[in-house]
Amino acid sequence: MSDLLWPGDHRAGDLFSDAAIRDAMLRVEAAWSAALVECGVAPADAAVSLDQLFSAAADLDLDQLSVDAEAGGNPVIPLVSALRAHLHPTAATWLHRGMTSQDVVDAALILESRRAFDTVAEQLSAQVEALVSLADTHRETPQIARTLTQQAVPSTFGMKVAHWLDGVLDAHDEAAALTFPAQFGGAVGTLSALVELAGTQTNPQECALAVVRHAAQALGLDAALPWHVVRTPLTRYAAAATTATSAWGHIANDVLTLSRSEIGEVTEGAGGGSSTMPHKANPVLSVMIRRAALTTPALAATLQLASADAVDERTPGGWHAEWPTLRILLRRTVVAASQATDLLDGLVVHPDAMAFNLSAAGDSVLSEQRSMAELAGHEPSDHRAGAAPLLIDATLRRAQTVHRSNAYAERTR
Repeated sequence: MSDLLWPGDHRAGDLFSDAAIRDAMLRVEAAWSAALVECGVAPADAAVSLDQLFSAAADLDLDQLSVDAEAGGNPVIPLVSALRAHLHPTAATWLHRGMTSQDVVDAALILESRRAFDTVAEQLSAQVEALVSLADTHRETPQIARTLTQQAVPSTFGMKVAHWLDGVLDAHDEAAALTFPAQFGGAVGTLSALVELAGTQTNPQECALAVVRHAAQALGLDAALPWHVVRTPLTRYAAAATTATSAWGHIANDVLTLSRSEIGEVTEGAGGGSSTMPHKANPVLSVMIRRAALTTPALAATLQLASADAVDERTPGGWHAEWPTLRILLRRTVVAASQATDLLDGLVVHPDAMAFNLSAAGDSVLSEQRSMAELAGHEPSDHRAGAAPLLIDATLRRAQTVHRSNAYAERTR
């Protein structure tokens, strides 16, 4: 995919591209076909492998599929029709039986969402490591803290980084808690068609549930009750994406401020150029990360509105509004994740500028400390940055917990 109006979009690769969505839908159809056969619902020669479906879809024109999707309001109807035309009669007859279009679309969206958050989780882990190193290195690096754009009291750059780290850890925790449930419910979420297809089984209702479990397992998704009108999975993805982009936006905003020419306390490792001003090295990564932080909440709100609009057993319009919204939101989140990692890996810190700015602020920034010491009846202490070292240590301990859990996950994968 390409997007001239969202520089950096290439970092998301083919995530949620039309081809990726098509392939995800094919995986759903293949998993369902195998489950029908494994559970004795469909005859053995009804099985269709993923390779067979890929072959059947090889000549499929995605542009034409998009045009044909308008008639039924979703791409599954023309896709299934096109696939059946390339399969032998028994396989064609049984393909997609017991499912509905929403099952295929929703399961495909979940597969792509999982791909997105696999990338986001990897980037968050890398960011945790980078921030731990920065916070530890600069725990004692003096810096003037600023509130409401004005110089406030002395702090350390390590304390600022610890705040960045806390935000990234929150995003990491939220992403790690996500689940990726399969959606199989049939026309209205009762699996009625599947139960009828399993009518020759001893217990067709239990058999239908077994088919769902087999299909979910084949896709690597969580077996779940039908959630076709309970859109919590998607709203949770939106919330996790917003938490992450907000954390990165916080970092980007601080870098944008601190890299101003008149402050110069940090710079991006590879600033961007200007078309007319050769002397400039713009903090372009921070700019692009900030744009994601500014636009993600509105996209998340659309998914929340679509969820709130749920009605009957399939929401007209609200369900359809989710598809492009989720695509844009998660592509942009993956892009921002990659850019945030690059920003932190290349960030250049200028302790000399921090010391100069703190010194230039004069004694006024010590007024709070002096007044508190006077109130307590003693001379001002040497702890101008308060309990910053202990606070930094607490955040670093939290980060170590994340690091250990990641290492354990890697060992047991």
